[in-house]
Amino acid sequence: MSPDEFREYGHKLIDYIADYRATIATRPVRATTEPGAVRAQLPAEPPAHAEPFDAVLADLNNILMPALTHWQHPRFFGYFPSNATLASVLGDFLSTGLGQLGLNWQSSPALTELEELACDWMRQMVGLSAAWSGVIQDTASTASLLALLCARERTSNFSLSRGGLQAEPKPLVVYVSTQSHSSVEKAALLAGFGRDNLRAVPTDDAFAMRADVLEEFIREDIVAGKVPCAVVATIGTTASTAVDPVGAIAEVASRHHLWVHVDAAMAGSAMILPECRWMWDGIERADSLVLNPHKWLGAVFDCSLFYVRDTQHLIRVMSTSPSYLRTAADGQAPNYRDWGIALGRRFRALKVWCLIRAEGVSGLQARLRRDIANAQWLAVEVAATPNWTVVAPVPLQTVCVIHEPPGISSESLDAHTRAWADRVNASGAAYVTPAILAGRWMVRVSIGAIATERADVEAVWNAMRRAAENTTTGEP
Repeated sequence: MSPDEFREYGHKLIDYIADYRATIATRPVRATTEPGAVRAQLPAEPPAHAEPFDAVLADLNNILMPALTHWQHPRFFGYFPSNATLASVLGDFLSTGLGQLGLNWQSSPALTELEELACDWMRQMVGLSAAWSGVIQDTASTASLLALLCARERTSNFSLSRGGLQAEPKPLVVYVSTQSHSSVEKAALLAGFGRDNLRAVPTDDAFAMRADVLEEFIREDIVAGKVPCAVVATIGTTASTAVDPVGAIAEVASRHHLWVHVDAAMAGSAMILPECRWMWDGIERADSLVLNPHKWLGAVFDCSLFYVRDTQHLIRVMSTSPSYLRTAADGQAPNYRDWGIALGRRFRALKVWCLIRAEGVSGLQARLRRDIANAQWLAVEVAATPNWTVVAPVPLQTVCVIHEPPGISSESLDAHTRAWADRVNASGAAYVTPAILAGRWMVRVSIGAIATERADVEAVWNAMRRAAENTTTGEP
């Protein structure tokens, strides 16, 4: 493709995306495609000869578009907000179009220094002290893995330079909440701790980790000949956005020399609101944390910020320095290849930079406050309606609900819950996600798409009541 052809089709694609965003509210929220349907419409073998790009655009419109679930739809209330503001889309477009590859500072000075700046802007926006330094990773899964690798090496006095974790005389233990994200468990397994050395700490009535039980578990493990290594606290758990008591957890951890990692992947964006920072009281006593601007804040996926207080420890754990990557600038600027797993890195900072400059801190704050207010409105409406219950606190933008019709048995309630959620989703009117909380199925209404306003929240509430009533009566 020549630059002139790129210009022609680039304009068409920009128009296509703009039209898509302008009309997205008219589409069903969830794709109704059957498994295998997309692939069945496409050739099984690659084309032997070049095709006109118009053919690609035709397949995009006719085959791929009908199979999209629309995460940017104003009535998308599933999973978590995964916003892609158009300003950030342009930043991502620039990142790809410029084709930069960050192997070290010299390979792209602008890439490194803008990432340094973007991470520091976010640090200031969420109220962290200057003791923290950040780096952009792909997802929170990678950030949690890095945190546990750092914890492992601090506790084992850098076993990686000897026989590794398998040569340690005593097993190292990681502590998580029963509400922790599955990626934390995966990170612990990939870091070599083993499932037997991953302990799930019970939660209180608000689904927050109990620091007193954490203390008990640590003492039990010490008596059993194990070595407590790390604890992961969560700010905004996936199921209910519960808030673990970071300060109390850090107090326990400090007595036993554990690494404290804070998973604030979704809720970390809310810390741009001063009134929400109580949720991570004690954060300055943690060793690492992760927050994802590619969720609620609005940066295009993938863009996860990993912060540490001791950058030299992170670098010692992760660094490699082959001769072909050494430059005269080493030591004068960060080489982010030594701050993570990947050697090369994309120009992800452009997505954050464009987002913040286009919306400003005040604009971002206003949008998040709108979403929190809408969640509070929905929680009040649900609680005031007979046979409906809000089953978890609502500190942020997610409302967890159950509909319990009169006379329904406990055994049938879970099936009823999943059935009416399926009705909502199949209707195309909205998208919600069921999940298990306290051993029972409930439905999460996660508010936070860029275009979602009060009318959209009212619409999903009407759709929920209608679906639950029809499920109870058996009407189609």
